[in-house]
Amino acid sequence: MQRKNVLEKTIIMYNLLKGKKGIIFGALDPQSIAWHIAEKCWEEGAEFTLSNTPVALRMGTLNQLAQKTGSEVIPADATNVEDLENVFKRTLEKFGGQIDFVLHSIGMSLNVRKNRPYDDVDYNFYAKTMDISAFSFHKILQTAYKLDAIKEWGSVVALTYVAGQRTFYRYNDMADAKALLESIARSFGYIYGRERKVRINTISQSPTMTTAGSGVKGIDNLMDYSDRMSPLGNADAEDCANYCITLFSDLTKKVTMQNLYNDGGFSSMGMSQKAMNVYNQSLEMGGELLD
Repeated sequence: MQRKNVLEKTIIMYNLLKGKKGIIFGALDPQSIAWHIAEKCWEEGAEFTLSNTPVALRMGTLNQLAQKTGSEVIPADATNVEDLENVFKRTLEKFGGQIDFVLHSIGMSLNVRKNRPYDDVDYNFYAKTMDISAFSFHKILQTAYKLDAIKEWGSVVALTYVAGQRTFYRYNDMADAKALLESIARSFGYIYGRERKVRINTISQSPTMTTAGSGVKGIDNLMDYSDRMSPLGNADAEDCANYCITLFSDLTKKVTMQNLYNDGGFSSMGMSQKAMNVYNQSLEMGGELLD
């Protein structure tokens, strides 16, 4: 623990984002990953605007983060192009020109929240899942591209989850949204990189107990399983923030179109000893195996 604290203090001394400007979409309260990323950006010398939906702003405590970091809050529905144009235009005006980074930390599934199984989804909910969790990323990128809002060698990062490649019980239509999100990062990453030298990546984060995630049935069990499976244990929100900072910095200028795992090694595992021990104990106790 002491070594980790020393390392974090050393990183902060580098001022990796000094002079950089950006937009952070999706911060809600101190439990949200985007909140931690915003704090870390600020500690590393960046300035930014904060954006979330008007409903989320009423529910959360974003003004506290804005006050701490000296940031402006610009309400926006990330599925609405006009709202996004307003966010970018106001941000460009505030900073007097192009910005350096954008964070997309947006996701929601009513099918998951209402326990609708994947073979019985509500298609209206499904469409909303895709619009909020994936199409919004394309809309943000397209808006930024058309406004030429991001400087050369700027960086865009979106948060995703390994369910975009693997099947996880109860993750439902969010898995489809994450798969599309990652595809958008690759497709737009090619165009943005070729034409503007802007890099686009996704971070595949360990399951993390956020305000939104806490309302999902079974999240505790998923986090426990993932932690047992990962050689380094789950990556928390602070770990994600530290990783994200490197992608916003000039240290990763040639990293683009990548889905980067920040999950303690989970994505490379088949079965760990800790997980196998729990499995064996279940069998010894007469636990029933289900499909």
